[in-house]
Amino acid sequence: MSEQSGSNSRIRATGRRRRKPSRRRRATVVAAWSLAGVIVVGGAGLGYAYVHLNGNLKAVDINNALGKDRPDNVDNGSEDILVLGSDSRSGANSAYGEDQGGARSDTAMVVHVNKGHKTASVVSIPRDTLVSRPGCTGDESGQPVAGEQRAMFNTAYEVGGPACAVKTVESMSGIRMDHYIEVDFTGFKHLIDKLGGVEITTKQAINDSKSHLNLEPGTHTLDGEQSLGLVRTRKSVGDGSDLGRIQLQQSFIKALMKQAKSVGVLGGTKLYGIADTATKAITTDSDLGSVKKLAGFASGLKGLGSDDVQMVTLPVEYDPADPNRVVPQEEAGRQVWKALLDDRPIPASATEKSAGDKGAAGQIVQ
Repeated sequence: MSEQSGSNSRIRATGRRRRKPSRRRRATVVAAWSLAGVIVVGGAGLGYAYVHLNGNLKAVDINNALGKDRPDNVDNGSEDILVLGSDSRSGANSAYGEDQGGARSDTAMVVHVNKGHKTASVVSIPRDTLVSRPGCTGDESGQPVAGEQRAMFNTAYEVGGPACAVKTVESMSGIRMDHYIEVDFTGFKHLIDKLGGVEITTKQAINDSKSHLNLEPGTHTLDGEQSLGLVRTRKSVGDGSDLGRIQLQQSFIKALMKQAKSVGVLGGTKLYGIADTATKAITTDSDLGSVKKLAGFASGLKGLGSDDVQMVTLPVEYDPADPNRVVPQEEAGRQVWKALLDDRPIPASATEKSAGDKGAAGQIVQ
């Protein structure tokens, strides 16, 4: 699929967009590590140097921004978290491209933690999915932003920030998001480096000129820069599409979760460094916006292993009007969201006819 971030000329906007599109070569950033990153935070003894770590956290008040016009809050012990990767090029992220005044959620996942917190399901939403985006409030301007039909999913974050991204996911799924977690390029790199790298095994060579990653087949311990390259890789794996890249990212997050499990055996200085980096790396909703709250939430996820997490891509098909975009498969999508609402695994029948979760990209990295 094309890496173009703006809407294709054949897709006409019906709403106003206040920021101009990013350039075509805009590279993606994965959000998948955030789940493992939160587990890292929970394992890192956040009671230590509480004031400093608490000051690192950034939070947004999603509940206040969205008000009461939201799906019901199902109180059955499960939790649903929208995890986003921001592609902002401001500040330290400018090394990955020109800052053009906006940011998009180039990767998005709905993480459903089942009742008892023993298993979880993760639904990746392709950034190029055409959706009905609801009307939102501008993230910085505070002005209303009109809804749009056939809008790329990742424009929700661009026009209205985290609250609009949450509202769009809730409109698509009918599921209220309990929490929101966001991470960016630099935070990701630093967290991986503090962890001492992530060990992966590649089944074939990866040589990608866009992500600047070159790996021979075999076992590697990737540092932060290499890990970022891996989750940005697209052209040289599978069919070269964004759907293949999602599979690669899902394989990486499982490897990262295994690495995060080792945090509890580290010494105090190492733990503090990881906690300091992790709390700087993420933005959360206000309900997680303190060390105490984040640590409590993360503690509930520590029992999750990589084998306990089911990962799928939202069922989609290529748009007949534009092969560089995908559209949701409505009936299959309903099966996915109903499974999460019912707190049960996603049935295989929901994704069997989807363009996602296909091809060889998911088998390249283990």
